[in-house]
Amino acid sequence: MTANAPRKKIRLTPGGIALFIFFTWFILACLILPNLNLLKTVFFADGAFSVEPIMKLLKSKRAMKALGNSFILGPTLSITVGLVGISLVLLTEYFDIKGAKILRLGYMTTLIYGGITLVSGYKFIYGNGGFLTKALLQIFPNMNPSWFTGYWAVLFVMTFSCTSNHMIFLRNAMRAVDFQTVEAARNMGAGQFYILRRVVLPVLKPSLFAVTILTFITGLSAMSAPLLVGGTEFQTINPMIKTFADTTSSKDLAALLSLVLGLATMLLLFVMTQIEKRGHYMSVSKVKTKIIKQKISNPVVNVIAHIYAYVLFVIYVVPVVLIVLFSFTDSKAIGTRTLTLSSFTLDNYKYLLQSVSNFRPFLVSICYSALAAVIVGAIVVIACRYIQKHRNRLTSSVLEYSLMIPWLLPTTMIALGLMMAFNVRRIYMFYQVLTGTMIILLICYVIIKLPFTMRMTKAAFFSLDDALEDAAKNLGASGLYTFRRVIFPVILPTVMAIAALNFNGLISDYDASAFLYHPLNPTLGVQIKSLTNDMNNPNGMALTFIYAVLMMIISAVVLYLVYGRGDSKFKE
Repeated sequence: MTANAPRKKIRLTPGGIALFIFFTWFILACLILPNLNLLKTVFFADGAFSVEPIMKLLKSKRAMKALGNSFILGPTLSITVGLVGISLVLLTEYFDIKGAKILRLGYMTTLIYGGITLVSGYKFIYGNGGFLTKALLQIFPNMNPSWFTGYWAVLFVMTFSCTSNHMIFLRNAMRAVDFQTVEAARNMGAGQFYILRRVVLPVLKPSLFAVTILTFITGLSAMSAPLLVGGTEFQTINPMIKTFADTTSSKDLAALLSLVLGLATMLLLFVMTQIEKRGHYMSVSKVKTKIIKQKISNPVVNVIAHIYAYVLFVIYVVPVVLIVLFSFTDSKAIGTRTLTLSSFTLDNYKYLLQSVSNFRPFLVSICYSALAAVIVGAIVVIACRYIQKHRNRLTSSVLEYSLMIPWLLPTTMIALGLMMAFNVRRIYMFYQVLTGTMIILLICYVIIKLPFTMRMTKAAFFSLDDALEDAAKNLGASGLYTFRRVIFPVILPTVMAIAALNFNGLISDYDASAFLYHPLNPTLGVQIKSLTNDMNNPNGMALTFIYAVLMMIISAVVLYLVYGRGDSKFKE
């Protein structure tokens, strides 16, 4: 095109106008205005700017203690999860450990169950009257039966439940290590652990920094573990936000705490972005070779490594095994925490399927998760297609960064913003009060899954070969026909994989559900929380175990469809 050639005008079609109106409304009504209303609620409650909520927060001992606890848990959790997570990857991917495949399956159990379900399992084992606690009391009758509570209990549970990112991202990074560099260092006389420290770990640094910051954010935003095993001594920001949000006179404190949590999250994500911009360590060899597992040369260290590996395996696997076993036992066995052949039964599963009230939360969560996965997938696919076709700052950049807003905000802040914004009639929500309805939780689910879906789907779009679309145009195909018959089938495996992961992540959600669930239709996370409050109720615990088993089955199937098949597009 010459300098004097006329610029191509953007055609405004009815479909394009409709999409512009929809995205403008969605971004303003669901992503921006609720959070601005949250700021208004805190600092402009009476129409004039006031710092009274801040003073009220500073005077609240409970709130300040919760803030302090969160900022204690965040960094310590980053350290403990980092140490355990790195060791898991080294034991399964770098060192030659006997039974590594079985160990890997045990370490990856956190991928098929998590959140409040996982914490309830740990509480059943280690808590007051728990399976392990009962066994320990027989050996040490004078021990405190409520020993598993407070900060150390929360740290223990979250340390072994937050290594999923290490087993996914750090494991992939380990597989990218070039074995030629390891061999070169060995030929130069470097020792085994010197090579690990100076050659292997530097390659993992970008991924390690990223998962460490994500772990820090997870610690700040902890909800389930402090609620169930933190006790009265150790409550963090999110549980306190929930407590204050349930009281009319303290809603401003809940909003302010959510803002503090949001600011901390933004700061940490900014740090992570700056780390990503530094680039990645990479091999300079032209032909990479796969890493060959290294046998630990020191026999004593080798034995210690094997013992450590299998101790971790037991910690990860025992909750899963006991949950499955106790789901097939009668209420007496659950109440006494004893396993006998005579106690095994299928009555618990029959009871679940025959009782509508018991099965309803499971069905509600499945419907919510499936609908949210489909809706967010459709929104993001349309947005990514527009960004791909219109690569300019005014349109694509604004759209992309707007849809990434939820990445900067914790789930509780998003949920609280929606709850406080939609509890009155708003013109931008067509004068409908949504708080207390079924739809508000669906909106929240869609919002919190936007950033992840956006990043992954955009990568799929921009990896497409432009020649495919050019060939279709040359054959006279319209833009819509080209997208429907040429572009979409290529990205469909990735879209389906992302939808499956979103479904998997939402089915046991508690953080958003605790604020926005419909009283007559509680979600699975809310139901499990209510059942776990009374660990001495055998029937309630039986239902919790059945819910957990069913969720693990669904999660395992989803993970197999996403990662287990050799032809998985998403895996590539």
